[in-house]
Amino acid sequence: MTTESSGASYAAAGVDIEAGDRAVHLMKNWVRKAQRPESVGVLGGFAGLFDASALARYRRPLLASATDGVGTKVAVAQRMDLHDTIGHDLVAMVVDDLVVCGAEPLFMTDYISVGKVVPERISQIVKGIAEGCVLAGCALVGGETAEHPGLLGPDEYDVAGAGTGVVEADSVLGPERVRAGDAVIAMASSGLHSNGYSLVRHVLFERAGWALERRVPEFGRTLGEELLEPTKIYSLDCLALVAACEVHAFSHITGGGLAANLARVMPQGLRAELDRSTWTPPAVFGLVSQAGEVERAEMERTLNMGVGMVAVVPGDAVSTALTTLADRGVDAWVLGEVTESTGADHGTVTLTGGHAS
Repeated sequence: MTTESSGASYAAAGVDIEAGDRAVHLMKNWVRKAQRPESVGVLGGFAGLFDASALARYRRPLLASATDGVGTKVAVAQRMDLHDTIGHDLVAMVVDDLVVCGAEPLFMTDYISVGKVVPERISQIVKGIAEGCVLAGCALVGGETAEHPGLLGPDEYDVAGAGTGVVEADSVLGPERVRAGDAVIAMASSGLHSNGYSLVRHVLFERAGWALERRVPEFGRTLGEELLEPTKIYSLDCLALVAACEVHAFSHITGGGLAANLARVMPQGLRAELDRSTWTPPAVFGLVSQAGEVERAEMERTLNMGVGMVAVVPGDAVSTALTTLADRGVDAWVLGEVTESTGADHGTVTLTGGHAS
């Protein structure tokens, strides 16, 4: 004769170990697709392994590290019950920070916290991460899924990731290389990317009352589909640019917008002058601005406005740079130039003119 225990248990507290095991089983196939020759071991260990002997070809290798999440864009994915792109966003936010200093992304790990483990949902998130790693040329060597009942709702989750890259010490890019006369080249974003969604959600959902299922003629698809457009991954494009011509700096345009992020690679005594008339922001930015009556200054310091990555190159490298990016399918253009500055405007970025229509 057996009796059921009335004692507390992990399952009674809301944690399903069996569901977690099934999630690991489902994600294994995707993780296998996101490997490099230096990857060692299999999914399921306590740590991811990467063969560091590959760094022997460097004279003085510097390891670069970056970590990030995707912000409140996950709320849109949860409302739409579509989860296979949010991992792509995560990879983009991490590896495109790494490549700014010229580093080649080597590997990533992820962290997924959920209110309830739904194996199929976890598998879709990891699918996006793995596919993003393939596009970035890096390996997914491991991660962690944590179930937090009571802290997150059953359909809620958040994701974060960390990445490691390598760059030759004497090839590090940054403000020390930037010179007066350099050209500033913009690379088009794929849309909102993964920044500013607190503003976007407030404007479109709370103020305007739009539904995710609403079809928007300017987008040629629904609002939800536009908002879930994956963040563009530039890492291999940037590395190809470094191989093709001299590059002095990159700037990943994320939270803070174009001016604030580009200012991070402007040295003392120099400033960047950018011309808004050189591009037209995608329609989603106009929609947010109009629906929320958001002033231009607020838009530009919150959203990327259509520019996802910026390269600073010598003036005589512009033609090669634009050709290289065009050959890789990257929409790019000359955004402005670096000039000498005096007084209080050193190290600043100025946008002039109005956007093309």
